[in-house]
Amino acid sequence: MNQPVRVELSEAQTSRASRAYWDSAADEYLAEHGEFLGDDRFIWCPEGVDEEAAQLLGPVRGKRVLEVGCGAAQCSRWLVGQGADVVAFDISVEQVRVSRALDARTGTAVRTVAADAVALPYRDSTFDLACSAFGALPFVADVGTAFGELHRVLKPGGLLVFSVTHPLRWALPDDPSEVGLRITQSYFDRRPYVELDPAGTPVYAEHHRTLGDWVRELTGAGFVIDDLLEPEWPAGHDLVWGGWGPVRGRVVPGTAIWTAHNGHQP
Repeated sequence: MNQPVRVELSEAQTSRASRAYWDSAADEYLAEHGEFLGDDRFIWCPEGVDEEAAQLLGPVRGKRVLEVGCGAAQCSRWLVGQGADVVAFDISVEQVRVSRALDARTGTAVRTVAADAVALPYRDSTFDLACSAFGALPFVADVGTAFGELHRVLKPGGLLVFSVTHPLRWALPDDPSEVGLRITQSYFDRRPYVELDPAGTPVYAEHHRTLGDWVRELTGAGFVIDDLLEPEWPAGHDLVWGGWGPVRGRVVPGTAIWTAHNGHQP
């Protein structure tokens, strides 16, 4: 069993851990969450915010879109169906393999590659918008570099929308019941959550940033923040996904969805 710890990791250690974890978990993750996510839907978060209704990206027909940390590329497949010109990447080769299996199953193909968010293999000013539903950004040590790369590949004025675990949740236990409604960690402890294998090698890493950290990293990379959506838990929605569920979701936010645009600062 892997040992959970809060320790500092380098970018290289984080990348290796993320690649190893998602390569090993790709099939299991789809089996567990595939019914909720669908094969070609754009679901932003466990609260069930659906891009078809939310329209956080606005009109996408004819737009060049980059999906960041695409997993099995369900969101990209929906975007293709809306007439967008989509490219997607994930750090995990196995996630890309699963994505291509879903391409075959749905008949909708997505251009997917294996890449790291801190070193994007795309030219400057290539995309009209970039999006990410819990992909890549929580799993890099230096999110400023990742934002810098996204700023580089987005056109001036280009839109960035991404969802992450709400920073408040890092102060609470990862428990969807009443037990999870108590503070057990410092909100200001920015050490990542890391799982170590029996040999002491990091095999999972997720990084915590406060709300202020996200603001500073975005603006420092040249983005202008447009909105922060903190979805409320919908009535009648009984999904439990890790620490997300109706008990906690009715009283504290579980997800933060950021909207920003490329302000074209140097």
